[in-house]
Order: sequence, then structure tokens, then C-alpha cells
Amino acid sequence: MPLALRPMRPRDPHEHHRVATTLELFFDLVTVLAIAAAAAGFHHSISAGHGLEGLPRFAFLFMAIWWAWMNVTWFASAFDNDDAVYRILLMVIMGGELIFAGTATRIYETMDLGLGIIGWVIMRFGMIALWLRAAAGSPEHKTTALRYAGGIFVAQLYWVMLYLFVDPASPWFYVIGFAGYIVELAVPVYAERARQTPFNRHHIIERYGLLMIISLGEIVLAISYGYGLLNEAESPLAVALCATSALVIVFAIWWVYFCEDEHMPKTDLTHAILWGYGHVFIFAATAALGSAIAASLDVAAQEAETIQAEVSKWLGISLALGTAALWFVRDRHHRLPGLVALSLPAMSVVYLIAGFLGLPVWGFAILAVVTVIWRSPPARADAA
Repeated sequence: MPLALRPMRPRDPHEHHRVATTLELFFDLVTVLAIAAAAAGFHHSISAGHGLEGLPRFAFLFMAIWWAWMNVTWFASAFDNDDAVYRILLMVIMGGELIFAGTATRIYETMDLGLGIIGWVIMRFGMIALWLRAAAGSPEHKTTALRYAGGIFVAQLYWVMLYLFVDPASPWFYVIGFAGYIVELAVPVYAERARQTPFNRHHIIERYGLLMIISLGEIVLAISYGYGLLNEAESPLAVALCATSALVIVFAIWWVYFCEDEHMPKTDLTHAILWGYGHVFIFAATAALGSAIAASLDVAAQEAETIQAEVSKWLGISLALGTAALWFVRDRHHRLPGLVALSLPAMSVVYLIAGFLGLPVWGFAILAVVTVIWRSPPARADAA
């Protein structure tokens, strides 16, 4: 174990073979639990016919989980020195996220942050300490690091004030709450303008790919849930068809997302921010798709309080949002041949229409296969 303390110097952004560390993968494990809690709540809302009511709750929770992951991931890419203090501070952040994850179900049901705000304070303590270390160890990035530390402190103060003074039952809670995320998103934009942090492009692409796998895991979990219903369902064939169709969909999403190795062709600040932030729609849409598939399985097993046509709207919206967001963050920056360039925008529209037409899950599976065939033929695409 690296007990020696080392200055937190910036890492070489062009370092070869930079891969996710075991500590980063350990951190992802905590993120898995938090996303699963948010997706489970949305699943039950859709299954009960209250998807629209559950959507802002899911979005609020998912943003919090994703943002905690973002803070750690981009910092680690630029400054991870793997000494004892770094490891301990990251473990402190993980402890705070576990507290938040443990209360995520209650937050979804009541929007009362409760112990969750304590988890956030602990996470922020760890992140501020890391940025202060970066300010001390990297004079050339001192202003950037101090802006991050100060911005995180102000943002956390905002959340504490929200918890203390805004009733979670009030409609203003969501307005003020989502305004808090605007404050959060503004911190990196403000801080990086002093001097851009030296993130490793390949490392970030890998880290985002790993979070995509975690998001796909919500669909896999729903499929597993579906196959588990076969022994008790009144219509096992309907459940089997739904679960197997979902399996085709999750494989297709994986195929399309990872069909290009070059996900981030540019590293300038504007592109990095849009690419990094734009992915939240892909991740959230994928996790929400898992919720909608689980609700579809409830319908197939005759355990839902709604009908498939209503659940299909959420299938279509989730697939359309994820597909459109992938075009925005990746495909629009590539010179794709012929009609391939139109594949994701066109299929996002098709998915949306299919959802409002009430297409069954097997119908979406067919559309997902069409997306793979249409989009994935090029072995590579040159960056614009």
C-alpha cells in the first residue's frame, strides 16, 4: 500500500494504457446500488400507472447519483496520485454515497432528503479536501482547484438550505432543486476557464463506458426479474416473450453504444463539457428503460395496475432519448457514410412514435435490431 504522501501533481493526459483503477471500480460498485434504488422506485411508479408523477423524482435522484460519480471520475483522471490520503478521501466519499444510496428509496417516495443530505455533506467534504490538495500540489492549476473547492462548498450550502427551508411536498421543491443542479453544472464551467484540468481522454472514455455498463445492468436486472416470474406467472409465455425481447434490446443498445472506439474526438473545454454532460441523458434513459421493461414484465405477469400501451410510452421515450443523446455526444462529430449518419436521429423519432402507438416489447426489440444493422456497419469513422 502506498503509505508515503506525495504531492498531488497533475497526471500526464497522454499517458499510455491508462485504465480504471481497482479503487475506481470499487467506487462504481456503490454507484450501482444508488442507481438500482432510483430505477426500482421508477419501476413501481410506471407499473402503478403513475410514471409521470415518478419522473421528476427519478430525474432528481439520478442527477444526484450521476453528479457524485462525475465529480470523482474527472478529478481522478487529472490528479489521482494513489497515495494513502487520496485513497482514504475517496473512501470517505464512498461512505457518503452509501449513506445517500441507503436513503434513496425513502427520498424517491417522500422527497425528504433526510439522512441523504448528511451523505452529500460527507461526499463534499472529501471532494473539497481533494481539490485543496490539488491546489497545493499543482501551482499551475491552483486557481482552477480553488474555484472547484469554493464552488462545491457553495453548491452544498445551497442543498442544505433547500433541506432546511423548502417543504418537499411543495411544487417549488422541484423548481428550486433542479436550479441547484444548474449551480452544480456551472462549477466546472467556471473553474475550468482558469486553466483546463489535464484529464486523460482514453481514461474518461473507458470510465463513461463502465457507467454505461452499470446503466445497462438495470435492464439486465429487469430481465432477470422477468425470468424469475416464469414459475408463478399465469401467462408464462407472455412473460418469456417480454423478457427475451428485452434481452435483444439490451444487447442492441450495448452494440450501438460501443460500435465506435472513438467516443470523444475533441478535448477542448466546450466539447468536453457537452460530451461529459450530454451523457447523463444516455445513462438516465438507459436506467429508465430498465424500469419500463420491469413494468412491462409486471403487465405480462398480470401484476401491474396499468396496461402495456401506457408502459410502452416509457419504453419509446427512453429509447428515443438515449438514441438522440448518443447522436449528440458522438455521431454528429463523425463523418459517417451515406444514410448511416441519419440512423440515430431517425430511429429516435421511430422509437418515440412506436411508444405512443403502444408497440409491445417485442416490437421494440425488432426496432433495436434495425438500429444495430443501420448504424453499426462502419468499422471506423473519422473524426470531424
